[in-house]
Amino acid sequence: MNPASRSTAAERREHLLDAAMTEFAQLGYAGSSTERIAAAAGISQSYVFRLCGSKLELFVAALDRCHERAIDTFRNAAGDLRGEDALLAIGIAYRDQILADPRLLRLQMAGYSACHEPAVRNSMRDGFGELVQLVYSIGGDAADDERVARFFAKGMLLNILSSLGVMTDPTDWGMRLINGCDSRPTLGCEPG
Repeated sequence: MNPASRSTAAERREHLLDAAMTEFAQLGYAGSSTERIAAAAGISQSYVFRLCGSKLELFVAALDRCHERAIDTFRNAAGDLRGEDALLAIGIAYRDQILADPRLLRLQMAGYSACHEPAVRNSMRDGFGELVQLVYSIGGDAADDERVARFFAKGMLLNILSSLGVMTDPTDWGMRLINGCDSRPTLGCEPG
């Protein structure tokens, strides 16, 4: 008996989203195959379409899941903290999250590169916008426009460095960029 047949619809959807996150993170939207995603999830390709409608809708669902994880990470890391302490905690937790599950960063990058699709662009804008609003709300007095912009700019720099493998296999120039972060708490610039 196929293990997928013993699963509930909700469990099959979770397996599907996990398999989709892996496939889209590795190959991007254009290079991914719903057939491979279905096989990895242990379901039929027709069931993929029954659950998600289309490859595009599945990609957006995977992106939304990626955003949910980042938002949960930000909230959990901040806890009751506010201001610079909260921003530092968020930065470190996010860095740890993308190092622990590199799919999340690769999927995020795949989403940015597929923003020519309106549904993808809307998902990416909504997810990023929610992160920005969250940082404003927990940043307290430290969350003026310049500080929040700097927070996300440094975060994007670290995303790029992580994508290039500099976080796990340091280069001299990459470490110079990381060490060039100022002494104020930022998105993962501090030693962890």
